[in-house]
Amino acid sequence: MAKQRVLSGLRPTGEVHLGNLLGALNNWVQLQDKHDCLFMVADLHALSSEYADPKPIRHNIRENVIDWLAAGLDVEKCTIFVQSRVPEHAELHLLLSMITPLGWLERNPTYKEQKEELKGKDLSTYGFLGYPILQTADIVLYKATLIPVGEDQLPHLELAREIVRRFNHLYGPVFLEPQPILTHIPKLLGTDNRKMSKSYQNYIALTDSPDTIRKKVLQMITDPARVKRGDPGHPEICNVYSYHKCFSEGKISKLTEDCRTAKIGCTDCKEMLAQVLINYLKGIQEHRSRIKDDPEKVDEILEEGSKRAKAIASATLKEAMAAMGMSNEL
Repeated sequence: MAKQRVLSGLRPTGEVHLGNLLGALNNWVQLQDKHDCLFMVADLHALSSEYADPKPIRHNIRENVIDWLAAGLDVEKCTIFVQSRVPEHAELHLLLSMITPLGWLERNPTYKEQKEELKGKDLSTYGFLGYPILQTADIVLYKATLIPVGEDQLPHLELAREIVRRFNHLYGPVFLEPQPILTHIPKLLGTDNRKMSKSYQNYIALTDSPDTIRKKVLQMITDPARVKRGDPGHPEICNVYSYHKCFSEGKISKLTEDCRTAKIGCTDCKEMLAQVLINYLKGIQEHRSRIKDDPEKVDEILEEGSKRAKAIASATLKEAMAAMGMSNEL
């Protein structure tokens, strides 16, 4: 029985952080053993917000892929490629933009949220408004049937499904409607209690040194209701505790009790978390160092992955153009 195809990706807009690890990479590592997985460095998507200063994107592509490999992606089990190296993404995006009603894009539930998050940038562009169309092209080019998403991302996938249905209604059944793989993504806020974001610089990166991790963790906001060292804590409202729930496996029951009974203070709790994160990231960072010592290997991975992706995408684009009566083949 053929494996179902999975497509997912991340934008190379900065360092890979713990939120990316929990929200995407750890899940990708599991999926690569079960499905035909393609993982995309979404550099065209990065341009939707970083168009004014795109130079860092190229650097981030390499560094991000090294992080992906260090986190456990295996190119014997999955395909890693760069979006812009497959021009069919841009071509199909253009074709799909011709049939997508403007109202569908304007009702995108995260459009206003992302504009607020990135309010320091001018995002009054079609590229930013129309990124769901490019996202749809990403998915359907590979006839991916399974897309890993959290519940908050379901509206994005449903928009892609709507575009697919509209295309198939107009031109015939070319594309498959992608189905979600619902993933449980632990809620992990940034170190300042806001949404974890590269824009806010409130994250812990996979490459952060032990000293940097300690500094960031010690600056985290804890239980606002706990004023004195002897006051009982309320872990359910503490961001530091939410990190412990994700990374302090086997210790959470004792931590909960010690916090509620004031056996440990907030500084103690943060120092413990810092050490947990340092230990957790040590193996990834050691693996990362070995990968970075072989830059030609990374280039080879991206070249081979992009070639495979292009072969699949090219065949699909030809089908779409033929369905629209735009085939070069007479």
